[in-house]
Amino acid sequence: MATSATVADQLSYLRKGAAEIIREEELRERLQKSLETGKPLRVKAGFDATAPDIHLGHTVLIRKLKHFQDLGHRVIFLIGDFTAMIGDPSGRTVTRPPLSREEINRNAETYKTQVFKILDPSKTELRFNSEWLDRLGSEGLIRLAARYTVSQMLEREDFHKRFQEERPIAIHELLYPLAQAYDSVALGADVELGGTDQKFNLLVGREIQRAYGQPSQVVLTMPILEGLDGVQKMSKSLGNYIGITEPPREMFGKIMSISDELMWRYYELLTDISVEEIAEMKASVSAGGAHPMALKKALGRRIVADFHSEEAALRAAEEWEAIFQRDQVPENIEHIVVRYPDVAAKSNASDGVVKLDKLLARAGLANSVSDALRKIKQNAVRIDNEVKSEPMVHIKVPAEFTLRVGRLLRKVTIMP
Repeated sequence: MATSATVADQLSYLRKGAAEIIREEELRERLQKSLETGKPLRVKAGFDATAPDIHLGHTVLIRKLKHFQDLGHRVIFLIGDFTAMIGDPSGRTVTRPPLSREEINRNAETYKTQVFKILDPSKTELRFNSEWLDRLGSEGLIRLAARYTVSQMLEREDFHKRFQEERPIAIHELLYPLAQAYDSVALGADVELGGTDQKFNLLVGREIQRAYGQPSQVVLTMPILEGLDGVQKMSKSLGNYIGITEPPREMFGKIMSISDELMWRYYELLTDISVEEIAEMKASVSAGGAHPMALKKALGRRIVADFHSEEAALRAAEEWEAIFQRDQVPENIEHIVVRYPDVAAKSNASDGVVKLDKLLARAGLANSVSDALRKIKQNAVRIDNEVKSEPMVHIKVPAEFTLRVGRLLRKVTIMP
């Protein structure tokens, strides 16, 4: 989209997938002023470096940053290396465990390489909030804390609930919204993006900017992306995520496993396809002119291409079709070698009874043994295309076979 797009066209583009804009009239005024002066808006989104990998749920905000970038505005990808030491209390019922500076720095390095799979590095400010929060010092922190009250902070839903239930709220957690708000002051943000669970923090930013004599930022919230189960938010801990550094075949296979209904949500939040085009695709499916499977394949190719390449996306689609539509096993399937004692049902056993949950976890087809047990109970596990619904299986060792969980496949060798 051209940088000379009208205010109406810009608003239409920016509304796509957005949950709420506070306030839209303010955004309209700022876009109009930007057009008249040629000065781009400063648009910020912050990500605490609490984990090393970014998944598709994180990219919902990053893609919205890209939309502002497409329109010629200046985007700021803010890595919260200081705020990660506090831990965002949004949606938390307990205090987060603290991370060390070393852990945060390692995670931040991975973010720096991953975000530019979507954003244009030449048009992106990559900043760390330790730049100004470290310098704030004890006096600056006291002055910042004086600009907000405890009663205001306890209006926050998760704090209020914990207070009512007499669950601990650590003092440092109350500082998190203020630190995030001060980021907006330090950066002179015109717009801040965040998930719907971040709304309180973002609104604090508006108030703190006013307290420091700045115009209040516009707040744009994005929905929380559901994971592969279509119910809970995408999360690595829940095992329902798609990591943006995963191999193309695994990414494509996971996308093909989502429901037809969830597919539209992914089209809306994970692609740049317009709302009008998505509506046309839906209408075509309803009228029988298009099959959901074909559109899901197109979605899978598009997402894989975003994070790998067009060639990798086409190859992943072809391999998926060979495996799941023509029951072929590709030659370059990932090969895992496991020692029998590591997966045996009993220690020092030689009877060939394998704990399938242990095997799935070791093969990287489940996040944990408990996650593997859930998959077994769901009849999602196959050995050489035969469904296995029990946690113990008899295997003649040494053995070699294909192990499949949903859309994921491994070649497994079990050695004595």
